[in-house]
Amino acid sequence: MYIATIPNRSSPPAILLRENYRAGGKVKTRTLGNVTHWPAEKVQSLRRVLRNETLVPVHEALAIERTLPHGHVVAVLGTLRRLGLERTLHSRPSRERALVVAMIVARILDPRSKLGKVVAATQRARRPLRGAHNIGLRVGKMLGRYKVGKHFVVTITEDACTYQRDTEKIKAEATLDGIYVVRTSVEAETLGTDQTVRAYKGLAVAERAFRSLKTVDLKVRPIYHRLADRVRAHVFLCMLAYYVEWHMREALAPILFDDDDKPAAEAARRSVVAPAQRSAKAQRKALTKRTEDDLPVHSFQTLLADLATMAKNHVRFGQDPGVTTTTFTQPTAVQQRALNLLGISPPCPAPRSAPADPHAP
Repeated sequence: MYIATIPNRSSPPAILLRENYRAGGKVKTRTLGNVTHWPAEKVQSLRRVLRNETLVPVHEALAIERTLPHGHVVAVLGTLRRLGLERTLHSRPSRERALVVAMIVARILDPRSKLGKVVAATQRARRPLRGAHNIGLRVGKMLGRYKVGKHFVVTITEDACTYQRDTEKIKAEATLDGIYVVRTSVEAETLGTDQTVRAYKGLAVAERAFRSLKTVDLKVRPIYHRLADRVRAHVFLCMLAYYVEWHMREALAPILFDDDDKPAAEAARRSVVAPAQRSAKAQRKALTKRTEDDLPVHSFQTLLADLATMAKNHVRFGQDPGVTTTTFTQPTAVQQRALNLLGISPPCPAPRSAPADPHAP
């Protein structure tokens, strides 16, 4: 028996179950049934049964051997390559270049702060830090060294440590900020009053970069190196990571809480010495938590966490460990929008691999 597809001129083809038989020394064909109304999947299954193929449930035919978070790596690594940083490090591929690139990407994806190190110590699988006394000693040593204890509220239990910023104390200290005078040696005909103040305020960009390097995103400290050249290399890697992150933030601004309408924000300021203003577009994003495309607004870190849910799956077919392939989860609307803004194409599945033929030439 077999499945035959019979074309029709003005209607869909007929799908018939037929068999051949011999009569009077001739081979003839007869139709056993019409399965045109069957779903295509059911027809295909019948074809496989008639070919003596073994049918197994999907969960037995496919096995996911490993799943890795992948989308955030695609976003950062793709941006790094689009900026030409790989070729800037070295014109040819090498192990050293790959290691440097990996360290830059890792610095953006998984930086650790000082308090974060203590939290991680309480959560590690092997020899976790336990006991409120021991945890408190570790936290106290860190806070005493860096003089930042008044800015944090730390909660310590027998088997955990959590912390958060003390926003009230931070605001109270901000009210103590004084008045400053800006003085320059440049002639007034070259650099007027407004231009002088604007140039000085431009230092906020550099200060923001240092804050991102030290505490917010990349967390350059602690430094575990002692030799001068290694310390310089560590700081240089962090600087390169900030370079990549800055370009990512600029491209992703429409779906971040960052202000992506700088001209409108600047026009809203009464004068160059007035506090900086956010544009109406940025205020709308902050209020509704939605973008103009009606997508959820993210911070940079939460967007990376969202992209990390794009998984890379190593899949095995049947029981043969040599027949495998790599598949990727489909990006959500937010993930696809982020990749589009970064100018990166979603990863494509790898070709299916099979065991080598020992008799092949």
